[in-house]
Amino acid sequence: MPAQTPTLAIGIDRQHRLPIYLQICERFRTAIAAGHLRPGDRVPALRGLATQLNTARGTVEQAYTILVDEGYLQMRGAAGTFVSPSLPKSLTRSPPARADVHARRAEHAGLLRASGMSRDVPPARRPQPIAVAMSGEPHPLQPGVPALDAFPRKVWHRLVSLRARSGERALLGYPHPSGYRPLREHIATYLGLSRGVACVPEQVFITSGYRATLELVLRSLARPDDRIWFEDPGYLLARGFLSETGVQLVPVPVDADGIDVERGMHLDAQARFALVTPSHQSPLGHTLSLSRRIALLDWAEKTSGWIVEDDYDSEFRYLGRPLPALKSLDRRDRVIYCSTFSKAMYPGLRLAYAVVPERAVKRVERVACSMNAGSPTLLQAALADFIEQGHFARHLKRMRTLYGERRMLIVHALRQAFGERLIVELPSGGIQFAVRFVDGPEGPVDDVAVAARARDAGLAVLPLSIWYTNSHTQQTPRGLVIGFANIADAAEAHRHAQTLRACLGR
Repeated sequence: MPAQTPTLAIGIDRQHRLPIYLQICERFRTAIAAGHLRPGDRVPALRGLATQLNTARGTVEQAYTILVDEGYLQMRGAAGTFVSPSLPKSLTRSPPARADVHARRAEHAGLLRASGMSRDVPPARRPQPIAVAMSGEPHPLQPGVPALDAFPRKVWHRLVSLRARSGERALLGYPHPSGYRPLREHIATYLGLSRGVACVPEQVFITSGYRATLELVLRSLARPDDRIWFEDPGYLLARGFLSETGVQLVPVPVDADGIDVERGMHLDAQARFALVTPSHQSPLGHTLSLSRRIALLDWAEKTSGWIVEDDYDSEFRYLGRPLPALKSLDRRDRVIYCSTFSKAMYPGLRLAYAVVPERAVKRVERVACSMNAGSPTLLQAALADFIEQGHFARHLKRMRTLYGERRMLIVHALRQAFGERLIVELPSGGIQFAVRFVDGPEGPVDDVAVAARARDAGLAVLPLSIWYTNSHTQQTPRGLVIGFANIADAAEAHRHAQTLRACLGR
């Protein structure tokens, strides 16, 4: 018997600052969570729902595309669109009551007008150091560096100069521990529009970088000897910092669906933190599946644990629409959302931020005051202007197109240079990706040696193996982590790929 379309009342508020397509998404998520829509149910057709809501068909299609990407819906061609039959059971329970965050966000409505590497170093407590110098002029293929040649310098310099000449003495004083209020307002609005994160400015804390964000979070919420789930492989610099703080890292394997939550619970179900990169896993680039997102949130709820979501590189996605943040599914307020402007703007800006749960705001405020490590107010104010005047949204749009082109240049060049010796999977997002060497008759490739030779040749690639906790074993994947944002043209991509091939030496 074919699935029926249940009667579903979907109301939208045209005065609400949240776009209509995101309101539609939220209505469907709520209906599924409350059991009004069940796995296998047919949902209204695009044209029918558009007529019902008196909105454009494209608006409904945009919402359905997001819900399909998230795993809530399945499109079956002419048969119609259905609630996914494989939804986790935890998604179909009634959502708990929560404060109307959107109502409080209305207080700041209208603010956004437009949207080296030696294997002798023990890996357990002291991660292997990155030999590539991270300061100064970026090196070719260096991971984590945006396209500095495409940054709108003139616009940025004008905004900074205007602020510097404004005579506002507060811009030259010590920064507020929590950050410049207008910038916090803009970030809260931006996250609601682009990442599905509902928050108020009081929850947003500006820091001088991701390391400072982690320090703020841990000093506010962690206890001595707390245990932290850490992705394996995982972000090198975070692993290094965490190893120095005294917390105990629990490496949890990562596969094509992201961090293996079931394995994490087997290793240490009572860990108090999980540090994850759901949108674009570092360094493998995988996206955390919906079922694992739900499992991770369930774990945090049951254990009163904290999830630290590092949403780096989420602005840049080339296959499908950007997925909403894990925080957007957080109905128990257990997720601390973290991001940075280093990739969207430029690394030297030294501006990052955290969105903390409402229950933790006072604690984090006290720690932020004691740290007194804020970023210069002048730059925070200039960035607020950059966002408010629409430059940030336009810059991101240009960069998505540019990075999509540049990633294809290096992918084609690598495939041509290495053939079957290198597994190159097309990255779905971000400004860097990992490639894996195929073992030859001589055995596994020494990626540390290859990266060292590449460094001597002027290329700043990193060996993939050192991102793993146990980088010495024969089973550890060997490969390279490659940045592509600063590749100028096909000739440069070809030249770098040929240099890397020569460094392989086989």
